Amino acid sequence: MICDTFELIRILKDKLNKSDRSYDEAGIDRAIQLAVDCHNGQRRRSGEEYVCHPLHVAIILFDLGMDSETIEAGLLHDVVEDTELELTDIERDFGKDVALLVDGVTKITKIDFFSKEEQQAENVRKMFMAMGKDVRVIIIKLADRLHNMRTSDGWPPQKRRDKAKETMDIYAPLAHRLGIRSVKEELEDLSLRILDPIAYAEIEEALEKRRATRADLLENVQDRLRERLEAHGIKPYMSGRIKSIPGIHRKMFMQQKTFDEIYDVYAVRVIVDTVNDCYNVLGHVHEMFRPLPNRFKDYISTPKPNMYQSLHTTVLGKEKIPFEVQIRTWDMHYTAEYGIAAHWKYKLGIQKKDKLEDRVAWIRQFIESQQDVDDRAEIVHTIRTDLAEDDVFVFTPKGDVISLPVGSTVIDFAYAIHSAVGNRMVGAKIDNRLVPLDTKVQTGQIVEIVTTSAPGHGPSRDWMKIVKTGEARSKIRAWFKRERREENIEEGRAAFDAELARNYIRLNSEQYDRLLETEIRRQHCSSADDFFAAIGYGGILLSRIMPRIRDEHARAAREEAAVRQVIERPRKHKAHSGGVIIENMDNCLVKFARCCDPVPGDNIIGFITRGFGVSVHKRDCPNVPKNLDACEHPERWVGAEWESAMPSGSFKAGLFIETKDRDRLIADVTTQLALMHVTIYAINAREPKDDHGEMQITVGVNSLEHLEMVIAKLSRISGVVHVTRTGDHR
Repeated sequence: MICDTFELIRILKDKLNKSDRSYDEAGIDRAIQLAVDCHNGQRRRSGEEYVCHPLHVAIILFDLGMDSETIEAGLLHDVVEDTELELTDIERDFGKDVALLVDGVTKITKIDFFSKEEQQAENVRKMFMAMGKDVRVIIIKLADRLHNMRTSDGWPPQKRRDKAKETMDIYAPLAHRLGIRSVKEELEDLSLRILDPIAYAEIEEALEKRRATRADLLENVQDRLRERLEAHGIKPYMSGRIKSIPGIHRKMFMQQKTFDEIYDVYAVRVIVDTVNDCYNVLGHVHEMFRPLPNRFKDYISTPKPNMYQSLHTTVLGKEKIPFEVQIRTWDMHYTAEYGIAAHWKYKLGIQKKDKLEDRVAWIRQFIESQQDVDDRAEIVHTIRTDLAEDDVFVFTPKGDVISLPVGSTVIDFAYAIHSAVGNRMVGAKIDNRLVPLDTKVQTGQIVEIVTTSAPGHGPSRDWMKIVKTGEARSKIRAWFKRERREENIEEGRAAFDAELARNYIRLNSEQYDRLLETEIRRQHCSSADDFFAAIGYGGILLSRIMPRIRDEHARAAREEAAVRQVIERPRKHKAHSGGVIIENMDNCLVKFARCCDPVPGDNIIGFITRGFGVSVHKRDCPNVPKNLDACEHPERWVGAEWESAMPSGSFKAGLFIETKDRDRLIADVTTQLALMHVTIYAINAREPKDDHGEMQITVGVNSLEHLEMVIAKLSRISGVVHVTRTGDHR
């Protein structure tokens, strides 16, 4: 990976100069210079200059065929987030469109959120809102994520896994839905290497073992097929194709198939000039090779939701090895490779008609479906289902085709037609036979929805557990939100109280009101009724918020118990001095310095304070001069030691804990201390930054040995990086 700034600038400019397309090279030059100036002095984790990242993003965008404004925005996509430059500066110098694109990919960092998940949900929603205005936003974001994944070796291991999972959950499905095959496959490949390296290596080995045999097979098939087609006046372009490792992984581990049960690992791609030629080629293929039953798909007459068009058929040759043949025109091929980006790269749409608005209609549908959802997991679930790679194609009685994710039910079908059809639904027929409402639809079926015109009829709450798509779930929620507010409030209040009881959370009225007030703010509700109503219609999922409420309640209970158990340490000499003997002094007031919290076993020294007795420090405390003779008041430093019999009781000790960002980490730390019967006097945690956080805890121990045991136990907790005594970490 090139990380030299000047070399990257040269590569980008060479590409622009050699292109047969027109670019605003002056504007791109200004964007390059601004990126270099703004990111001057900044470096990535790998140590390379930060500006290399936006330069790589710009090159990826050029290779995808994007226009000047997109390339300029790619160069500037991090300047608002990571430098002092404002969005208004970009709008002034580069125009509103470039500013809109930069704003769309800029994370929301200047708003206080209650959790990292809430911030991620808002960032995803903001990205989709910007996509609704200009789809180029997501293409920049995909290029940004692609380069980050290519250079992920510089991240800590946990961050690599988190980013890889986020890429699989959000960005790879988006690349698929936009039809940008090369980006989608590389994102999946890079993510799978991190998430499941063992499975990746197994598939890679299986492909390598069969590589030579399959290469000969595909070459032989191409030669035979080319000879046949040219004899019939068809001039094809042909190439061999091997299924991506993530694609094989999906079928092996999600559909529980062996490698040899996957029939489309190897394929021959045939590209011809016209649609008629596509069907003629199909006829020749089926005459030359034996087609496998139920393995033919016509995506030309029924395109995929991402506008992919091609004929797919799986056949057997003389070698009895199954392989797939994909047949398409050149226009279909450009769309299959570049998807939505082909609109800029080749200025074409399906069958040479520009259908950009049709292609991005799903973005607006997604935005509408997520208006009332604040939970990141719910948003991710919707992306993974609604933008899934596998779809079924179902027909209405009039012959219209409805595309749905695999696993969708007749209720999903009804809401895909229209929200009014779903709301009035009372039954469904598949191929003229009545079926239960939880029946899953299959490709090729004719589905008819039975409706009623009875006033007041609407969906059942149970449908929320049946439907597959986020669109259907959103429309059901919207109906209950609009039509059943009072009922929702009662349902929500009862469900919330029942969940508190189920989790053994007992609160007095004051505590209940305080909890309710906190949750109302967290969920962005304006009142308790709005909060309960949102629970009632499904806008707030108790299964998502209760674990956090339970953990916070348990932590508060432990802290309250710890306060009640506080034992004040005696402060007087000998029996009343905490077990410390001060040199040449009797019956003096002794206190333990809070800067270092000495405990029995530490090497200690005393400092005579003015009017407050002797303050006892650890000998290596930062506040103790290394050379007592040269300090300002050497006469005030006195010898001190613990009594020969180690004093009993609880001594406060401060701990500084460096952590990684992980859910329930505070709960695990406090639980471990409780299991050791260690009193917690105080705890303070700082919000994680760059996936690293810190905690400061004051605990009660009876000796240095006891404290070292506590440190050792805490150090073994997953997510804890380092534990030191307060003062030692400085």
